[in-house]
Amino acid sequence: MIRRFTDHPASVNETYLQHMGMAFGFGGRMLVGALACFVHGFFPWLCLTRGSETIRGLHHRMVTHRVTKPAPGQDSALAASD
Repeated sequence: MIRRFTDHPASVNETYLQHMGMAFGFGGRMLVGALACFVHGFFPWLCLTRGSETIRGLHHRMVTHRVTKPAPGQDSALAASD
């Protein structure tokens, strides 16, 4: 049962608490970006780039700068392509 809390965080080189903090940080940024998109929908002259900047920033942090460990039975070439 404990492995459910530790396997995925370990696969991205984080502890459970580090992973929780990262997830909360990403979620908070997504909420701010979503609210900016709603504001932009009502008032097109406001929040012109906040939504797209949020997406680019989160993608940069999550995809281009995250180091993952290959899952058991997965070769390192496949893990590098993720």
